Parts: sequence; C-alpha cells; structure tokens
Amino acid sequence: MYASATGTDEVVAIDETTFKITARMPGGVYPDGIAYAPDAHKLYVSDEHGGTDTVIDVRTNTVIATIRIGGSIGNTQYDAGTRHIFVNAQTKRELVEIDPATDTIVRRIAVPGAKENHGLLIDSASHRAFIACEGNDKLFVLDLRTGKILASFSVAKDPDVLALDPDRQELYVAGESGQVTAFKLGADTVDKTAESFLATHAHVVAVDPSIHQVYFPLQDVNGQPMLRIMSAAP
Repeated sequence: MYASATGTDEVVAIDETTFKITARMPGGVYPDGIAYAPDAHKLYVSDEHGGTDTVIDVRTNTVIATIRIGGSIGNTQYDAGTRHIFVNAQTKRELVEIDPATDTIVRRIAVPGAKENHGLLIDSASHRAFIACEGNDKLFVLDLRTGKILASFSVAKDPDVLALDPDRQELYVAGESGQVTAFKLGADTVDKTAESFLATHAHVVAVDPSIHQVYFPLQDVNGQPMLRIMSAAP
C-alpha cells in the first residue's frame, strides 16, 4: 500500500500484513494524488506545488522519472481502457495524458470553463472523465476519445475527491465544505440526484462496490476522528 505524506514530501510504502513502513521515496514539493499503472508496475504521484508527476517503480520502490507538466497539479488517475495516466493541470486548465511505456505526455486536452480542476475520476467503461473544479465549484464530464466536454454541473463547494459505484452507476463528489453531491450515470446521460451537508471536512469519499457502501473519513467529530460508513439508497 502506498500513501502520500505531504508533511515530509514523501511517498510511503506500507506492508499490508504488518502495517509497517517498508520504504520512503521523495514525492516532490507537495505529493497528493496517486495512481497505479499495473502493466508498467509504476506509481504516478501528483506533485501539487511542484508542477510535476513523480514516477515510482514499485518493484524497487525508487523514483525513475519526473514528468514536467507545469503550474499547479491536481489529481492523477489511471485509465484501464487506454492503459494511460491522466493528470489534472490546474493552472493550465487541461487534462494531461501520459503513456506509462515512455513516461511522456502524449496529449493535452483543454477543459474550457474550468478553474482549479483538481478532483478527477476516470470511468474506463464509458470512456468518460469526471473533472471537479475547486475554483468555481463545477463538475465537467469529458469524452476521453474526442476530448470534448459533454456536460457541466454545479457541485458542492470546494469539490475534492470523487468515487464511483460501477454497478449502480452512482458518482459521489465530496467537497471540502463538508457537502456531498451525488449523480446517476447512464450510457449517454449524467443526472444530478442529490446534494447535502454530510459533516465538516468530509472531502474524501471511497466506495466498496461489492456491498455498495460509501466511506467518509472525517477529521473531527466531537474531538475524534471517525470513519462514517453509509449505505446507498435502494
């Protein structure tokens, strides 16, 4: 298991059996999002303040490349369809595509109307990217094949992490404001279904698709950290 440690500007490898740290690697100026390209056995780590994606070989736990993207960097995601990595270039208002075979940028996709595009989720089955913008509280739906914007929505303030339940086709956008926005996805449609306040700093969301539960790690609930587990509506 790998985690970004922004306090020490490192990426940390953790043994899932013992929970002990097995390696520490430099992650740039402010390591944030992490994506794994399984065929290449590489991690791609967003260096949010350094303007790069750091590439780590998981077989040796060493940094093997630094990809210069420029400006402030948002989240990084892997697309199983193309076997490529996609990175939010916040300052440039672009979605950047990287080929793990060469660790080079192969395409820069403009995201018109985006402001601080940080959150990112790739739905490989539908060839769509969902891009959340912290600067103007927007969600953009982008066709990865054509590079065209399919739709845009207003979402909870300061959107950050996105999660998808693939079987139910439900998308969750968690905001640093503590609000969460939910969407229902169709083959050619995206519909906003709900938006409400969940908890303070509820800006991280994860889904267990096998049991359709949604997880929100909360920083402070009555002075204690808490993992809130919710079941999707039937």
